[in-house]
Amino acid sequence: GVGSVVAYPLPEGKSGQHTVDILQKRVEQLGATKTGSFTIDCETYQAQSIPQQRLVHVLHNSEQPASCFSVLDTGTCLVADSLFDLLMLKLKGFYVPRKNAKVESRGQRYELGDFLIKIGSVVLGQNTSFKGILVEVEYRPCVVANECWGLLKEFMHGFLGNICDTPPNHLKTKMDSVYMPADTIMQYLEHFNNLRKAAAQPPR
Repeated sequence: GVGSVVAYPLPEGKSGQHTVDILQKRVEQLGATKTGSFTIDCETYQAQSIPQQRLVHVLHNSEQPASCFSVLDTGTCLVADSLFDLLMLKLKGFYVPRKNAKVESRGQRYELGDFLIKIGSVVLGQNTSFKGILVEVEYRPCVVANECWGLLKEFMHGFLGNICDTPPNHLKTKMDSVYMPADTIMQYLEHFNNLRKAAAQPPR
């Protein structure tokens, strides 16, 4: 399938949970069926060598439980099996997890015809404070984004409004390529990094 991951802005004065509930109701009113829960998580490791602080992002997606995705700061994405986590532990002399940098999106998973919908609350750090809402919509019969973007966009408009008029940044570069699970991971990572940056900004 081809997936699009978008950040849903919190309406003024509304809590994260309240907004998630509204989105879930909208999806259920369209006739979607709840099919369990999902999690996408990301742990970021930093190289010990100075001056080059190289980063490695290690991500997991509950849709691909046997895989582990490792994204280098150059943008290269490696797909390995879940034993990769043990390898990172063995490399602790070279790479250390960044403090309070673990981030995850988790929530309800829905299916409606050929569409898969995930409405996730994003939490960051050990205190798991709420940081935002990410919505993923996948159109499963298609594998090339250009062939189904119009359909995907129209479907998302039905419950998200016009926040998804253009393809996500990562997808723009892959419109004519065969879509892979790593392309979904790259979209989540971009949002996770944006939310981490926003969390690091001092309040105005």
